[in-house]
Order: sequence, then structure tokens, then C-alpha cells
Amino acid sequence: MKTPLRWFALGTLLFAACFSAVRAAEVPAISPAEAAKRVAAGTAVLVDVREPSEWAESGVAEPAALLPSSDFKGDRTLWKPFLEKQAGKEVILYCRSGRRSAQVAEKLATEGVKVANAGGFKDWQAAGLPVRKTKE
Repeated sequence: MKTPLRWFALGTLLFAACFSAVRAAEVPAISPAEAAKRVAAGTAVLVDVREPSEWAESGVAEPAALLPSSDFKGDRTLWKPFLEKQAGKEVILYCRSGRRSAQVAEKLATEGVKVANAGGFKDWQAAGLPVRKTKE
């Protein structure tokens, strides 16, 4: 095989490997009702990835653990022990609109965590699911 063809073949293989890795990080979107069902069954935990000021402003889903995305992107002082404690359970995330929760979920998926995205807090409220106030 000539050298340019070797490089082409290698490039094609690398592209395919990268594409597969990206596709492997796809995260399922689930409804708030489905999230609540999985949490109630004990097979999943719900995490609000918004920031403390947002929690205080609007409240949070009743069963949610409060772990800001800023900590996840930083040193993970809150995230690391939480994930260790919840090992084996699905981690279902939500935020204000679903964007930040999708970003965190995609990263967790690449790290081997079973995750799903439940969208935004407004979706949880619209579904009539329980909420609580927080002092955060």
C-alpha cells in the first residue's frame, strides 16, 4: 500500500473511532414523570445541577440532590463523594432548561455512569410533581 493510502486508511479509522466515542456518550431524555417513577423505585437518584441562587429563587424537585454544575466542572468536591455513594444507580439530571444537565450527563456517560436527562425544572413543575423550598 502506498504511503498516502496508508494515511487515508488510518485517518478513516480514527474518524470512525472518534465518531463511535461521541455516539456512545448520547444520553437518553426522559420525562419528569418517568424520572420520579425511577427515583421512587430506588433505582435512580435525581440531581439538580443549577446553582444555589437558582435553587433559592424557584425551589427544587422534592427528591433532588443539589449538586451545582460549577462544582462538576471544577474540583468536584460535592460530586465525587455523591457519585461514589450512589454507584450502581442511574443518575437523572435536570437544570433550568435542560442544557446544563445535558452537558453534565454527556460527560458522566463518557465516564461510565448510567445517566438520563429530565430536562428543566419548569417541566418538573408543569408535571405537577412535588417541589420544596431551599435556603441555599
